[in-house]
Amino acid sequence: MPLATAVAQAAVPATTTAVTRSPGDVDNSAVYVSFGLAYLFGHGSAALSKGTSPLLDLPGWLPMALLGAGLAVGTVQATLAALRAQRGATGPDVLSGKLLGASWIAGFTALFLAITGLASAVDTPDLQDMLWPTGSGIVVGLLYLAEGAVRRNLLHYTLGVWLALTSAAALFLGTPGLYWVLTIAGGGAYAIATVLERRRHATR
Repeated sequence: MPLATAVAQAAVPATTTAVTRSPGDVDNSAVYVSFGLAYLFGHGSAALSKGTSPLLDLPGWLPMALLGAGLAVGTVQATLAALRAQRGATGPDVLSGKLLGASWIAGFTALFLAITGLASAVDTPDLQDMLWPTGSGIVVGLLYLAEGAVRRNLLHYTLGVWLALTSAAALFLGTPGLYWVLTIAGGGAYAIATVLERRRHATR
């Protein structure tokens, strides 16, 4: 009888750990690096090449191309992270992961429609140059908020709050000021988040 009781008690913690494991506890370092480089090179090149007295003479398409390439790589990394988060998950956690992955597509599709519609309705040539970088930051920030809440990841959640607020506030500065805010505040936040994320996983 004592032996059976000891075996039963030893089995309980293992079962509890498997059930209460934090869903989506994955290493987001690759995601942060990809988006951080997009902010650094995409927004950074725009900050240096736009405005009344640009510091560099770059083709107008280059900053957007660098930003788009970085965001595309980051989105792929985020999707892979969402897939890794589903390993060992069951039931509601699997559904949450799939919905979060679909939210990236829905969010950027909505952003594309909103910006395209505003650009066609309002005769402001610089409107898209302002809305695409800031809007992308807001969408990414809100998605991080959702992911951080679902996965109980405070670092991810805090980064989302910072990106959403700084991206929205950058609109008050116009161009090229908003690009400097996104480069420094956004790129710097991703750099800090990468270091903290690696430390978080190194201590586990």
